[in-house]
Amino acid sequence: MADTVPGPGGQPVDAAPVGGERPLDAAHRDQSSYQRPADWAPPGAALVASAATERIPDPAELGRVHLMGIAGSGMSALARILLARGYQVSGCEGRESATAADLRALGATITIGHSPEHAAGCDTLVYTTAIQPTNPELVAAREAGRLMLRRAAALGAMVTGSHAVAIAGTHGKTTTTSLLIVAAVAAGLDPSFAIGANLHQGHTNGHVGGGELFLVEADESDGSFLLLRPNLAVVTNLEADHLENHGSLAGVERAFELFVDRIEPGGALIYCVDDPGARRLAEYAAGRGVRLRGYGLDPAADLVVSEVLATDQALYFTATGLAGGPHRFEISSLVGEHMALNASAALLVLAELGADPAAAAEPWRRFGGVSRRFEQHGVAAGVRVYDDYAHHPTEIRAQLSAAAAVLDADERRTGHRGRLIAVFQPATYSRTQTFAVEFGQALATADVAVVTDIFPVRELPLPGVTGALIADEVPLPADRLVYEPDDAAVAARVAGLARPGDLVLTMGVGDVYLQCPKILAELERQSASPSDGPAGSPRAGESGR
Repeated sequence: MADTVPGPGGQPVDAAPVGGERPLDAAHRDQSSYQRPADWAPPGAALVASAATERIPDPAELGRVHLMGIAGSGMSALARILLARGYQVSGCEGRESATAADLRALGATITIGHSPEHAAGCDTLVYTTAIQPTNPELVAAREAGRLMLRRAAALGAMVTGSHAVAIAGTHGKTTTTSLLIVAAVAAGLDPSFAIGANLHQGHTNGHVGGGELFLVEADESDGSFLLLRPNLAVVTNLEADHLENHGSLAGVERAFELFVDRIEPGGALIYCVDDPGARRLAEYAAGRGVRLRGYGLDPAADLVVSEVLATDQALYFTATGLAGGPHRFEISSLVGEHMALNASAALLVLAELGADPAAAAEPWRRFGGVSRRFEQHGVAAGVRVYDDYAHHPTEIRAQLSAAAAVLDADERRTGHRGRLIAVFQPATYSRTQTFAVEFGQALATADVAVVTDIFPVRELPLPGVTGALIADEVPLPADRLVYEPDDAAVAARVAGLARPGDLVLTMGVGDVYLQCPKILAELERQSASPSDGPAGSPRAGESGR
């Protein structure tokens, strides 16, 4: 694609063409090659099965509500909605945070630390499926006869009676929902919403609007999206993921089919025609009589995406197929072709809701981004440091491609191209074991890869499963690859590798984002004392393993 494709208003923009190699269809992977034992079975299969039959309570049944892990990304959105609707809300959390402080200011009573005594002060206890059933707080609430709800069931109670739009997919749910929210607000729809990250515009992830419209990010990981009955459903893509719960790609596909079955009569499925998994799901939906609306780069789509450009500040694309189009859009703070596709899903939803999709133009031009989605943390010693939530091989590959496009634009503008340094923190032992090869291949698209140890969430350790499984699969030379299992040493190792002009991108579902300010501080320290490198850390060009 030529560099002179116009920005909004026809003005030329110095931008990187976006595209390149696409990840393989997950259905074509040889699942017998996944790195897991022969007798392996998905430990979370019961979570998905129960979601398909779990009862959604009447909101009047909830009474006093206690949320375990109240400051988490999904739970805090639910807390905001409950508080706005007048519920008495308490919660507990492992540590203080800005989110906990915000919720207290809204009226929540929050305790640091977990205790069985919390069950005595509530009528309903809400938990995440990451909490083990043997947790003393859960056991006490169960024995006391409290109403026990997983987060998705409590959210389902809040959504009941609304005109619901559920945004699902293996990747891109949060960004798609966020773009839809700001566009819907600009179009005067005043939606309620719940998303898995804070919008920088409004600094919130949950809100009660004035109308019947409810926009909700729908989580497939443990089958939670089966507790929703949407009028409109969006599926951005469908790949093998969360196999600790679904078991295989076939299990993931069956969960999405059940999700389609929950679309209300007269509703529609909006899907990406470019994604093989989403296309297969659309075929299933058509067989069930569900109306389809497709978007993508494919000229046969209802909404066609073209002329995609990325700069280090914004994304540009053209959408054809909407009333009054074609339309040219600019989205600040996002990069990558995949983000243009996410935005296009939001445009189709707006059209289905009877709103003018052109209303998205102004809020997207001012879009402040979403926390942990290619979020810039700062610049030090000429090195930019970003963070992203990418935690699946396809997401990592897409985000590294988008970051590389920013560096390509630098080269055209300045004649110098820095290197892309990927810092990846795996999460869950089963995911690491299953996708080690794919993670390694994705990380090899960076110039330098740093792999940390596993962020422990939901699972007990598996023998022999560490971040080294992934590092061993990264086909990069030794001087461009680091495995650093010591969390306290990561920032110094990364800063020791970085040079002016480089872009550092931390990725993962865990707490790797906490490394960003540490990396920036270490870059400043090392640049002030260039001969005083971090102890035990190689300088750039030396072996990292």
